[in-house]
Amino acid sequence: MALDPSDLIPDVRDGLTRVERIVLHTLHQLQQERGGRNVPTAMLYGYVVEHVNLSPDEFQRILGRLVGRQSP
Repeated sequence: MALDPSDLIPDVRDGLTRVERIVLHTLHQLQQERGGRNVPTAMLYGYVVEHVNLSPDEFQRILGRLVGRQSP
């Protein structure tokens, strides 16, 4: 199952794609469950792929963009 092209279109309100929003929402949920502690990347990836089909490379690219370490 590949990503739908519409999943990669930035939202006009904040510039986030659907996939980026899923990553951030999942990260927030896991941080709350862990009492505010950091979430390991592998754990985050495991939970994100329950919602959207991403390769590890795509996931790393999205994380890099969200933290500002990579250009779009």
